[in-house]
Amino acid sequence: MTRTRPRHPFRTAALAGTAVLAAAALTACSGGSGTAKADGKDTRPGTRISVNLSGKQAKAGRPVKVTLAEGRLQQVTVTDSKGATLHGTVSADGRTWTSARKAAPGTGYTVEARSTDGGTAKADFATAAPGKVNKLTLAPGKNTTVGIAHPLSIVFDHPVKNRAEVERQLKVTTSNNTVGSWGWMEDWSGKDRVDWRPKEYWKPGTKVTLQAELNGIDSGEGGWFVRDYTTNVTIGKNQLVKVDLDNHRLKLVRDGQEVKDIPMSGGTPGGDKASWRGKTVLMSKEGTINMRSETVGLGDAYDKMVDYSMRLTWSGMYAHAAPWNARYMGNANKSSGCLGMDTPDARWVYDQVQVGDPFEVEGGDAKGTQALNNGYGEWNLSWTDWQAKSALR
Repeated sequence: MTRTRPRHPFRTAALAGTAVLAAAALTACSGGSGTAKADGKDTRPGTRISVNLSGKQAKAGRPVKVTLAEGRLQQVTVTDSKGATLHGTVSADGRTWTSARKAAPGTGYTVEARSTDGGTAKADFATAAPGKVNKLTLAPGKNTTVGIAHPLSIVFDHPVKNRAEVERQLKVTTSNNTVGSWGWMEDWSGKDRVDWRPKEYWKPGTKVTLQAELNGIDSGEGGWFVRDYTTNVTIGKNQLVKVDLDNHRLKLVRDGQEVKDIPMSGGTPGGDKASWRGKTVLMSKEGTINMRSETVGLGDAYDKMVDYSMRLTWSGMYAHAAPWNARYMGNANKSSGCLGMDTPDARWVYDQVQVGDPFEVEGGDAKGTQALNNGYGEWNLSWTDWQAKSALR
């Protein structure tokens, strides 16, 4: 069997800003595949493609677009230097393929295209390295179990100017189609932060996955994201803690039933030592820690080792054992802002609660409602007001 030469020499069209390559069309008798030369020229008949990104310093943050000169595309594969694949779709007319994700900075890519008549073509390009990289911290941590009030929370290392673009890449899926929304704020640390809060407390047993598909997204002045992030969370027991500052009581409620009613003493009313009211969330169980008054702006009032410490706010409001205040438990608020209990009661509460449990604090003996960013204060906003904090509203 012989091969016939084409009547006309093969030509490539020069397209501004694109890479144009060709490869020999496969025939039943060829037994192999041709590949384009580096300069995009080949003397054999072939499949011609153009790629919107080319060279070694292509601009990141754009989808990869592959265009076929003639015929219809059957398949396009775009693989990065780490072996990951950019998925995409072919247009209705079969002429173009566009990636769903954007090209990431500082990454090499290989494009391989096949037409419906069996022709193939290949191209390579690399994107410019990022001038600045943005990273983030996720809470809760991966594969954790938390209480019914814990939001999904992301704190960014650097400012996020392109909030809407970033928010579009944050995918939340749940086992029961939980309704929720993202909300942006300045974290207590001063960094940009975005939380995803359900409309109502989570249902116990809900499985939650957060996929932050950020690789290739420009955060703005804070720089580029260069990787994706994922965290999986399970919602634990259906329980909450009700705190009545005026009557000096703390109650654990599980599945709608009161489990235990405990006397306690809240913050001294009328000044900076008063407690915060509102729906707060147990942020961490920290055990025995050193509490010093100067760290919360109260001078040299105290310096104590405190047992069974449960953090409720970044500003230093805890629930904990306070045996030195035993005479006030159940009858007066005389602490420096925390919710104090006798040691046996504090131990019991500490053993029962989960990180993410809501502490619903009510009463007039308070210095106001916990701020949005002072821990997880989003439950103090109406659903409408919380939705308004999304960059996509």
